[in-house]
Amino acid sequence: MKRLKLNWNTILCIATIAAAIALSPLAGLCQDTPQFLSISEGLKIATEESRVMKITAFNRDLASEDISIARSRFFPTINAQANYTMLAYQPVAIFGSLRAPTANKDYPSYGVNVHQTLFDFWARESRYRASRESLELTETDIFRTKNLVALDFVTAYFTLLEFDRMVVVGQREVESLESHQQVAKNLFDTGAITKNDLLQAEVRLSDSRQRLLTLRNQRAFSASRINTILSRPLNREVVPVEVSEDLTAVPVLDSAWKAALLQRPEIRIVDQELKINELQETAKRSEYLPTFFADGSYDYSKNQFLVHDDNWSLIFGLNINLFNGGATKSEISKIKLRSGQIHEEKNRLLEDIRLEVERYYLDEQTARENVMTTKDAIRQAEENLRINKVRYEEGVGTATDVVDAIALLTMSKKNYYKALYDMRRAQAGLLYATGEDLTLTYK
Repeated sequence: MKRLKLNWNTILCIATIAAAIALSPLAGLCQDTPQFLSISEGLKIATEESRVMKITAFNRDLASEDISIARSRFFPTINAQANYTMLAYQPVAIFGSLRAPTANKDYPSYGVNVHQTLFDFWARESRYRASRESLELTETDIFRTKNLVALDFVTAYFTLLEFDRMVVVGQREVESLESHQQVAKNLFDTGAITKNDLLQAEVRLSDSRQRLLTLRNQRAFSASRINTILSRPLNREVVPVEVSEDLTAVPVLDSAWKAALLQRPEIRIVDQELKINELQETAKRSEYLPTFFADGSYDYSKNQFLVHDDNWSLIFGLNINLFNGGATKSEISKIKLRSGQIHEEKNRLLEDIRLEVERYYLDEQTARENVMTTKDAIRQAEENLRINKVRYEEGVGTATDVVDAIALLTMSKKNYYKALYDMRRAQAGLLYATGEDLTLTYK
């Protein structure tokens, strides 16, 4: 087998060709080829890589550090110090007419001190448990944020699907009006109709093209919104995949409300805040009581006039705050007031959740009925357009009848798709309102 030998000129030539291919328009087209995005794939990206979730994830790390800080109070504090003292005058004691030095004029010293709180009437335990509850609260809040991001994405996804359908309907309207305009032109050329009928067809065609352009712009903006949620470039093409029309059965209103009471993370967050407040009150009340401690130390100070330069000590004692200007009492009152505020916030939250559940429930019911109604309207509008086309081509009907029939068919299709995606958005909202995990629902 022959071995291929490459010199520097050959390598440079190959590199130049590769760079030219990479920078060519064809390469750009390959890189910009749109990829299909299913609702489950989008939800996975949105709930794992969106900027909102990344920002919220920091709260978990902060809460974990608070636990470490609270745990550190169970361990002793150890302090060390070292000094070198230089005096202007050597310490001297006077005993009558006798003068005796008591310490060196210049001397080094050092020491180590260990302080351990033995019992503080459960202040440390309460603070530690409060920090653990804060971590659980953070996890609940992360789930709440994840579900909120999921609802935002699902709503935007269905909106994009709706605009895709609306654009197709607009294109069909333009095609129908173009066909009608061509028929009108042929009839005008043969003298079967007046110039007015032809002008009417052309005006309606122009108006339809303008509305189609508006729909395409709205579709592009809807795609940009999804890219924003997914933290992707705004101009990246998004091709959504149609969701199956097999819809989940909607529970009755009372069942939805009971599910919301059990599953909504906001309710759990308020309950956890109340528990944290109670633990903080316990920790603050302990300041009225003494704190028992043990203190051990070793000190060394070079002194040639003493028998021992160093010494050990062990102290058992207690500290109690006799008076601090009423600060502890005010802080306890503040915690109690905060608990009362949280209770009122919970009552307001329950009312808001009940209203939210009812709103989505009624929206879903209304949209579901509209879907059934508009399905029949589409069939009727299609038959109406077929009849009016035949009548017009045979010289019996008028151009206005055909144009109106096209407009009625377009309106009925738009009404159907609006009702369909209104129903799906309301379903997603109802699932969110009852506390369901949307990332599991739309797998």
